[in-house]
Amino acid sequence: MNPHPPQPRPGLFGRPVLTITIAVAVLVGAGLGGVALAERGSDPAAPVWNTPAASSGASSATAGEAQQTESATTGDTITFSATGDIMMSNAPKKLPAKNGKGFFDSVRAGLKSDLVMGNLEQPLTDDTGTSKCGPGSTNCYAFRSPPSYAGHLVDAGFQLMNTANNHAKDFGVQGYKNTVAALDKAGLKHTGEAGQITVAEVKGVKVAVVGFSSYAGANNLNDLSAARKVIQQATQQADIVVVQVHMGAEGSGMGHVKPGNEIFFGENRGDPIKFSKTVIDAGADAVVGHGPHVLRGMQFYKGKLIAYSLGNFAGGGNTLNNGGVLKYGGILHVSLTRDGGFAGGKFLSTYMDDTGKPIRDSGKERGLARLRELSADDFGDAAATIGKDGSISVPR
Repeated sequence: MNPHPPQPRPGLFGRPVLTITIAVAVLVGAGLGGVALAERGSDPAAPVWNTPAASSGASSATAGEAQQTESATTGDTITFSATGDIMMSNAPKKLPAKNGKGFFDSVRAGLKSDLVMGNLEQPLTDDTGTSKCGPGSTNCYAFRSPPSYAGHLVDAGFQLMNTANNHAKDFGVQGYKNTVAALDKAGLKHTGEAGQITVAEVKGVKVAVVGFSSYAGANNLNDLSAARKVIQQATQQADIVVVQVHMGAEGSGMGHVKPGNEIFFGENRGDPIKFSKTVIDAGADAVVGHGPHVLRGMQFYKGKLIAYSLGNFAGGGNTLNNGGVLKYGGILHVSLTRDGGFAGGKFLSTYMDDTGKPIRDSGKERGLARLRELSADDFGDAAATIGKDGSISVPR
């Protein structure tokens, strides 16, 4: 199987569609100072933060709410669901069985919600003749799926895809444009370009989704001033603001969240804690993270949920390493009131099978067990309260 590429990648992004775009200065923060997780290795002494979560505007999920169906909403609330990294194939030679038909069958029911989001970590394009992996390059990986695979995302129930990540431009600018065209043709919204605020109306509630990464052309997670501005703009456009962010160093030993910038093969992958709290201070109502390719813990800050990484979700064509903890991911459900208050949540465990297909881990819930442990270890009193049934609530 191929490991996830452990080398720097180029920047991203094309033209936004179905979005509201504002001018934002973009600065690439590669190589800034801070503590590098990749250099530290696996430190068993996980730090603990004891920052109390504010209770204003948030309420814990009741036991009754935890027993509701995976996608249920009540009253004046909306529920979004989100996943980590998604690759469907390694075209042209490593395509899934039946050319991807039924690829998401095992997880379709678990994804169902008012707004279904995922991180699309590969272009949907034919070969453009331009690849980030030049002739003779080593330790470099460029992945793509056929444009028609946007239909598999629709079949799964996805409605909005994040493209702010390090693979969206594997086949150059044209490859990214082809991705946008494929998503548009399939009726899928997308977010990720600098200044791009993608608004979806859900049950009469406007939800703004803004994608961030550390790559040129994206909303830059290392430029906190610009991040504040785009989130403040998003609050003027919608009732609820959700952040999608590709952040953190990669690898099986990167499950813990620690203070400081995370450096991976010379790239500044951001300071996940500082970034997440910054965007919440600016008005975001939830932060959904991905990028390390492993699950990371969840905490509450000012009553808002931060999910630092949802891990690997799909790696068709063995594009993503599915060994050990790298195989585990999950589907996050978050219910929010019209004013952005937390109204309950749930985590559903998934894993990638030997072909990289996402499988619902019903009965075992191995990702959930790992998530509960990581959250408690890293965030102490601020950790999300996560039940054995996957219910998520504000810590008391």
